[in-house]
Amino acid sequence: MRRFPRILPPFAKALVTALAAALFLAACASSPDSERVDSDARKAAQLNTQLGREYMTRGQYEIALEKLKKAVASDKSYAPAHTMLAVLYETIGENDNARKHFEAALKAAPDNGDVNNNYGAFLCRVDGGRGADRYFEAALKDPFYRTPAVAMANAGSCALKRGDMDKAETYLRQSLAYNPDFPDALLSLAGLHYGQGDYLRARAFLQRYETSGQMSAESLLLGYRVETRLNNAAEAGKYRSELIRKFPGAPETAEVQGISPG
Repeated sequence: MRRFPRILPPFAKALVTALAAALFLAACASSPDSERVDSDARKAAQLNTQLGREYMTRGQYEIALEKLKKAVASDKSYAPAHTMLAVLYETIGENDNARKHFEAALKAAPDNGDVNNNYGAFLCRVDGGRGADRYFEAALKDPFYRTPAVAMANAGSCALKRGDMDKAETYLRQSLAYNPDFPDALLSLAGLHYGQGDYLRARAFLQRYETSGQMSAESLLLGYRVETRLNNAAEAGKYRSELIRKFPGAPETAEVQGISPG
């Protein structure tokens, strides 16, 4: 019997949001005014993928799974259905099935930037990033890919996980070249420089991240660590207090609880 989590993990929320936009564009393409008329099978796949997405966001994973299986059965060449099903399988801990459907999406749309980025990110999460770079780089070759900063930030985070700091910094700076305010790249660069012992530069990237209006348990813990290393007890204490207040159940909070802010 499957055990379903109550909420989508962060990676899944991001993918579901991106796929919602893709589904909207697909629906527009199949409107009565469109020159291209989708087959009944494609329309059924689109409808069931949309329903599956909606059930996923509500945490009704069993119903979502049923709808998404219907979607891929209706049209095996509809990449968004495979991707959404892959996300759901990964969310419920079935990585083998997730891999199968990420690969099916890639087979259906081998040149699509989103599909390549999603598969690269999956490889990074479950395989430590082995072979992921080629998919991030393939994403950039798609002239219609709208978020190259995301692919490069993912590539940079993946390189960080592998311990390849030089490649990580190259990818992350490429991400910022596409979007100077992209939060994921800013936070990863802050973490990279912290790991290298360059605490002032880590603080600078973290401040840019915070200026974008972002806050996470990860960023607050990093801020605590940076300010502690810079012997700024007052600021370190502020980060610690905010982390405990905003994210009481997070692993990052457990790390600092019981540590005196002074």
